[in-house]
Amino acid sequence: MSSSLAIYNSLSRAKETFEPLHPGIATIYVCGPTVYGHAHLGHAKSYVSFDVVVRWMRHLGLKVKYVQNITDVGHLTDDADEGEDKIQKQARLEKTEPMEIAQYYTRSFYEDMDKLGVLRPNIAPTATGHIPEQIALVQRLIETGHAYESGGNVYFAVDSFDGYGKLSGRTDQAALQAGGRVAERSDKRNVSDFALWKKAEAGHIMKWNSPWGEGYPGWHLECSAMSMKYLGETIDIHGGGMENKFPHHDCEIAQSEAATGKPYVRYWMHNNMVTVDGVKMGKSLKNFVNLKELFQTFDPLVIRFFILQSHYRSPLDFSEAAIRASQSGFEKLQETYKRLLESSESKGQLDMAAFESKITDALNDDFNTPVAISVIFEFVKAVNGALDKDGLDAATKQNALEYLETFAGEVLGILKNREELLAGESSESAQTLDEVMAVLLELRKEARASKDFATSDKIRDLLLQRGIEVKDTKEGATWSKKKA
Repeated sequence: MSSSLAIYNSLSRAKETFEPLHPGIATIYVCGPTVYGHAHLGHAKSYVSFDVVVRWMRHLGLKVKYVQNITDVGHLTDDADEGEDKIQKQARLEKTEPMEIAQYYTRSFYEDMDKLGVLRPNIAPTATGHIPEQIALVQRLIETGHAYESGGNVYFAVDSFDGYGKLSGRTDQAALQAGGRVAERSDKRNVSDFALWKKAEAGHIMKWNSPWGEGYPGWHLECSAMSMKYLGETIDIHGGGMENKFPHHDCEIAQSEAATGKPYVRYWMHNNMVTVDGVKMGKSLKNFVNLKELFQTFDPLVIRFFILQSHYRSPLDFSEAAIRASQSGFEKLQETYKRLLESSESKGQLDMAAFESKITDALNDDFNTPVAISVIFEFVKAVNGALDKDGLDAATKQNALEYLETFAGEVLGILKNREELLAGESSESAQTLDEVMAVLLELRKEARASKDFATSDKIRDLLLQRGIEVKDTKEGATWSKKKA
């Protein structure tokens, strides 16, 4: 790989040059959604951000193997070891089966991501589809002394692993206990120990047979089991929300590295949250903005554009005014692209190398999409200035189109494709023509009614000169475009 890509590694808390474990191949695992409700803007920020990571790496010539899981069991309502399974709870509320809930909201999630232009992962494994792999990982941890069974539950012994908490920085037991989300339990040796396998209590629907009785996997277990199955025991990049550092990702590191004795993840990437008036957006806080509702007001690509105007590691504050401001910028980009497509060849030129260098530097600097977008708008300004003045010569026009289609289109995903743009414009133009012709025919009708045949004929003749033929019938005047 010739370009030097730097990634902020949450583990080292510094930017590091990216060097894949296997030359030419990047392995990426991103925590997917827990599918018990429709996706909201917080989900969109996460998956749009990692979509750009995947797109840019492919642009750099890497073969990217991208895995994003679907959590359809084991994520409890307090995000740790207590509470009701979120999917089972939703199934109870909707009076249906948990699997129906999971599949319905999985389809809904992909529907929304497709509209946002988020590329599908190479593999999208589900937790329920990998119960044997999770049981095998638990057994491996018990055999190596890192886990223990207690009353049908299996827990990871945190004090058996020296590095627990190294990602979040919660490394001392006092901090771990203070920051833990679980109460003291009689069947745990240590309050910081976390569940690998949970015993299914009476009435629990989602359960499987295991060596420890009927139960279900803990939330943290699935990501380790599935990432290692599809990407190997050490993976290049693991992504997720900043709120997942503790306990979720700390638990993943502990159970994975305890099982294999190898580093689990080489580069940890965490995206920041979406806020509403400075407060994190989330379903539990009931301040989330449903994507399906947003799409009724805004083009999904405007939402994508809005998201990418903030860095993935920075918070994104939601307001309709902010999205409308993004919409103006988005429309300006599409208008310039269309203008460039339709421009005549002339003699003007642009310094394409400088613009390409600037945007490459931005994206190689930890995927800095706000700077990349600002470079694109510098380019848009330069293109419009050139078209206003001397136009562009054939080679520069082609290079300018390729620049927009590569960086704004293929990499950032904020450019409509040619066919969609021109088809949309044709549709709008046709509607406008219909409205104008309705006015002209009404004026002509009034002229004929008042026996002002000179004006009536003049309107007809002027339209004919412009390729539009008017015919008078018993039902009234009709019009059509003459064939060339």
